[in-house]
Order: sequence, then structure tokens, then C-alpha cells
Amino acid sequence: MKRSIQTGILGLLTLGSASAQGLYYVGTEAQESMPLKWVVGASLIYDDNVSPASGSEDDSVALNPYVGASMVSVTPQTTIDVYARLGLIYYFDAPSSLNDDTFGQSRAGVNITHRFSERLRLSSRNFISYELEPDYSYGYATSRQIGEYLYWQTDNALGFRWTERLATYTGFKLVGYDYDVANNDRFIWQLYNQFRYQLSPQTVLTLDYRYGQTIGDGASSDSTNQYLLGGVEHRFSPNTIGILRAGAQFRSVDDGDDYTSPWVEFALNSRINEQFRIRSFARYGIEDYDTVQFLPGGSLVEYDERKSLRFGLSGEYAVSRELSIQGGVDYIPTSYESGRLVSGPALASIPEGDEDIVNAYIGFSYRFTDYLTGNASYNYTNSDSDFGSRDYDRNRISVGLSAEF
Repeated sequence: MKRSIQTGILGLLTLGSASAQGLYYVGTEAQESMPLKWVVGASLIYDDNVSPASGSEDDSVALNPYVGASMVSVTPQTTIDVYARLGLIYYFDAPSSLNDDTFGQSRAGVNITHRFSERLRLSSRNFISYELEPDYSYGYATSRQIGEYLYWQTDNALGFRWTERLATYTGFKLVGYDYDVANNDRFIWQLYNQFRYQLSPQTVLTLDYRYGQTIGDGASSDSTNQYLLGGVEHRFSPNTIGILRAGAQFRSVDDGDDYTSPWVEFALNSRINEQFRIRSFARYGIEDYDTVQFLPGGSLVEYDERKSLRFGLSGEYAVSRELSIQGGVDYIPTSYESGRLVSGPALASIPEGDEDIVNAYIGFSYRFTDYLTGNASYNYTNSDSDFGSRDYDRNRISVGLSAEF
């Protein structure tokens, strides 16, 4: 029994924050080494609303070539997981609403776990992307931007097992956003500590405290956020694990007031059987992103309480060895409250606003040979917003081919 408890603690000790790298992340790490693998491919994309952020509805056809590489090294002491994908999007007939016809579409990451001893380990998760399209699963994107954005994150923590049942994770996280759009850049640093208590071989109770500061760009204010969260992590089966954390967010805006809000995080990964896998996440709280809005008449307003629920569900089903189907949906309702006039004409009252985004997609991939794969997908996005040009529909169709070696 003692041995099984120790094994359970060491396994679950790696879980860390549910938002450590994307909202789908549940803390799992690679279990076996994989040699260097290359992938080269290209997709042809039809987009019926290339630049909804500009207020126009222009369609265009684009080519998305890319090259990628990945490698995993697992030793008794160290696990290293490296991946990168470099690409671009070229619009053959770019509308005037875009500031160029070629845009970057690249991302890379390095995840490292080093076990100094049976009790002490280091976890480092690092990610960078330079992209045109928003990826809703990373928990910061909302509406489509006119140009690329640069996003990077590094999350580093030391985990220590104090007893057979009690462990802690202490770390720091740095996050940066760089947009072409004014007032949207952010730099965030956060310190956190998590207590972990092994209730059973399948269940861990957690208590989190996080302290972070956000530095805004332009008209966006700096802010401080603190979180106190209780949670549970449960392995329902060898192939299904869920994480739930809930508590309070204490927010202080430098040019505004202090606010308290519920904060909830949820993530679930499950392999139903050999053919079917699903993933889901949810998060609710006050976000620091996209807080400044232009209102009709030219007034610039900052909303200190940008309350968002982010929900995502995705699945993959292997029909056969050659054919697999993928699909999913993202739902992001947002309310803009506690607005303050930053500049422009005075307003009798600052209006509140709501915005709902639904993003749904379905696709399939077919493996022609061990090295050559074809794929096709359809993506639909609807934004129902109280803020002018952010109200739009968008359809995208993609057909591509890739080779692995």
C-alpha cells in the first residue's frame, strides 16, 4: 500500500496548473521517447470574411505552407518534449482591409521535467506563437485581429513531496502579448504556490494561491490579480482524468477600483476507447485582455470588469487505420462592465456591453500511406457583439496534404 501511495503522488505531482499551456492542459507528460520527426505540408483555404475586425466582408483564397518538427527524449531523470511548426498564409487576392498579403503562422514549444530526486522535481513549460488566426483554446484570443499577434509564455515550478501524501508546487509564470492593434499589448508576471494532498491513489485535493501583475499598453491600465482556489484532481480511469478548481479572484485596477469575482477552472481528457478521444475545458473570471473599446461617437472606454466564460469541447474518432474525424466547438460569452471614459467626447453614462462568440469546426484526415496524409476541414465563427464591427459571421474551408518522415 505504501508503494502505491508513493507512486500515485509522484504521478499526480506533475499536474501543476490547469492553464499551464492551453486550457486543455491537464498536466500529463510524455511517457516514452520519440525520435526526431519532420512534417511538411500545405493547405488551400477559402475564407468568406478575411478581415471581420475591419468591418468589411471580403472573401479570398489563401495558401498555407508549413514545415514542422517534434522530438521527445525520456530518461529516468529528465523528460524533454520539443516541437515547432513554421509557416505562413499567403492571400492570392488580398482585400484592401488587410495590411499585407502574407502573414506568419508559426508556433514552437519546449517542455522539460527534471527529477532531482524522488522528492524534488523541476517543471518548465515554454511556448511561443506568431500567428494571424486566434486559437481560442489558449485562453486569451477573442475576435479576429487585422494582423499577426505574438504570444509567448514560460511557466516554471519546483515540486516537492514533503510526506507520502503532502506535496507543493511553487513557481512563476511570465506571459507576453504583442498586437498590431493599439491598447491590446500585455505583459503579465505571476507567482503561485499550490498545496497538494493525496486523498486516495486516484484523487488529489489542491489549494492554490496566485499573485500576478499585468502591465497594459496605451490606454489600458495596469492591474493586480490574486486568486485563492480550492480544487480536486481525479483519475476516473487510466484513460480519463479531470481537474476542477474554484474560488475567488481579487482584482485591483490602477486607474480604477477593486473587484471580487468567482474564478473557476475545469479540464477533462478522456480516451473512451482505442478509436475515440474527447477533451473539454471551461474557465470563468475577469480577464485582463481586450479591455479597451471604441464606442460610437469616438469615445474610448476601458472596462475594468471584462467577465468571460470560456468553454471548449473537441473530439477525434478513428473510423479506420486510414480515416479519422475531428470536430469541436468553442463558446465564449463576455460581459463588459465598470467602464471608464479614457478619451473622446463625454458620455452621460458609460454603457455596458455583451459579446458572444461561437466557433465550431469539423474535419477529417486520410492516411494514403505511412508517410502521406490528406485533410479537409470546415470552420464557422459567429460573433454577436454590442461593439460595431465585432459583430460578424465567418466561414472557412481548408483542404491540405502533408508528408511525415
